[in-house]
Amino acid sequence: MHVIITAIGSAGDVHPFIGIGRTLAARGHRITFCASAVFAPVIERCGFKFLPLGTREEYRAVMADPALWHPRTSLPTLWKTVGGTLREQYRLLEQACDDDTVMLGSLWAFSARLLQERHGIPLVTGQVTPFAIWSPLARPVHPPGTNLPTFVPYPLRRLLLGVIEHAFLDRLMKPELNSFRRELGLPPVKRIISRWISSPDRVLGLFADWFAPIQQDWPAQTVLTGFPLFDESGFEAPDAELDDFLSVAPPVVFTPGSTTVNAAQYFAAAAQALKSIDRRGVFLTSQAVDPSLSSDGRILVRPYVPMSRILPHTAALVHHGGVGTTALAIAAGVPQIVTPFAHDHFDNAARMQRLGCGLQVFAPACAESLATALDTVLNSHEVRASCDRYSQLMPPGDSAREAAALQVEAVARRAATYRVA
Repeated sequence: MHVIITAIGSAGDVHPFIGIGRTLAARGHRITFCASAVFAPVIERCGFKFLPLGTREEYRAVMADPALWHPRTSLPTLWKTVGGTLREQYRLLEQACDDDTVMLGSLWAFSARLLQERHGIPLVTGQVTPFAIWSPLARPVHPPGTNLPTFVPYPLRRLLLGVIEHAFLDRLMKPELNSFRRELGLPPVKRIISRWISSPDRVLGLFADWFAPIQQDWPAQTVLTGFPLFDESGFEAPDAELDDFLSVAPPVVFTPGSTTVNAAQYFAAAAQALKSIDRRGVFLTSQAVDPSLSSDGRILVRPYVPMSRILPHTAALVHHGGVGTTALAIAAGVPQIVTPFAHDHFDNAARMQRLGCGLQVFAPACAESLATALDTVLNSHEVRASCDRYSQLMPPGDSAREAAALQVEAVARRAATYRVA
């Protein structure tokens, strides 16, 4: 079959789909991959046909916008980008489709959902984080001060969240989406996130059931696959200096991921925390770091290192709470400190902490709070036991990718059967 994969977002949103695409390609299928142009190198090295959505410069401008990483402005900022590329997305996908096509799309692959409606092309929606699946029953965790109290009963919680969806989410998304739907000859929609966004063919929860079990109010067509772990470890050149640094003693690794942070404040606090607990560190960031912080040789700075390459040699990981980073740390059995900023970070951090695999420290984290949290997780027998337990429970990334590939194939077979009938 011809699988068109559309992954909208940062590396944490795109990498799982690249992993699934590689498994589907190994099973003999043709892969076309639509994502930001910034991912062209890794996607093309995988041998996929690539459909670039936007330019590298546009991607970097969006990622560098502080509004994208503030809880109150993150969704409107994200939607401005997604809504502005709906037509380009649709055109790219429609031109790539043929009679053997089945689509796999991430949360924001709205144009794949439109193609499914308009042309009947089978679609599998892949959700990399449980936070993205609308569920009053699951009680997703939002920034402090915006969560409903735990004592609010489910019927009232469902009613209140429905009001929020109507008053905020639909009001934000409907004008652009329904305008384009009219151009396509499709009727308007509402309840976009809770009802429309998920493919009626299949929804894949790309995470494990112990991380987030299926809820009764999730789409009935939801299947969990486990985490399809993937990063670019197979494509990175050797780094002898890094290898030597890691061989001395496991450091603490700090990474804000794609999140735009105040680098001066963030890494100064990190350096002071390391000094307080007498630990060495690695800073992973594309932002400029004050050279004086690493002048004594106790801190190494790199713009990027694949997590699967560095985590086996890491004492603890301090990160933003992206689900991909969270899952890779769980798989490696590494204690975590999460400083959530926006989007799904707060929910992922809460789930990780409930598992006992680390702690969350609300941003902006100071040196004292980081040092206290690190001292706790590095010396806690309970945290170590939980990390070991869930590392053992974590299925290998290849088995999760295989499970996802089998679901895509099943949807394609069912669609083919209907066409013959």
